[in-house]
Amino acid sequence: MTEREYNECVNLYADNVYRFILKNLGHREDAKDVVQGAFEKLWVSRDKVENEKSKSYLFTIAYNQMIDHIRKNKRISLKDDFADSAKGATTQKHDAKRILNEALAKLSEQQRSLVLLKDYEGYSYDEIGQITGLNESQVKVYLHRARLQLREYIISPENVI
Repeated sequence: MTEREYNECVNLYADNVYRFILKNLGHREDAKDVVQGAFEKLWVSRDKVENEKSKSYLFTIAYNQMIDHIRKNKRISLKDDFADSAKGATTQKHDAKRILNEALAKLSEQQRSLVLLKDYEGYSYDEIGQITGLNESQVKVYLHRARLQLREYIISPENVI
């Protein structure tokens, strides 16, 4: 990959990678750090990367950086959860985006990543397998299970729009 091809890669995929990582992490600054780290690793290894595979390689690096970040920075939100439950939810605002985000948050890191890669970013099962290190049949099974969990959460009576 040449310097020009690297710059094209940045221009083409920076927004997609950022959106994918932000949806998973939920924190803008953390997502920016992970994406910056992914592009830095791509730059360092650009001589080894074929330009045709730069998108998949970049998403693989970003995915792995995100998993490392999550492992290192497990956020304990017990105080926030306790404060919210102590206040008592007096009004429930039912909107589809909020419910979908809550449903996505209930998924495991791996399931959420698979759903986002397939349904938000439009990757094929094979490409997702390359990014996550799973084989194609595992991707299909895990994605199916994740979608079932999403459906269960979304159609539960307390979440029905």
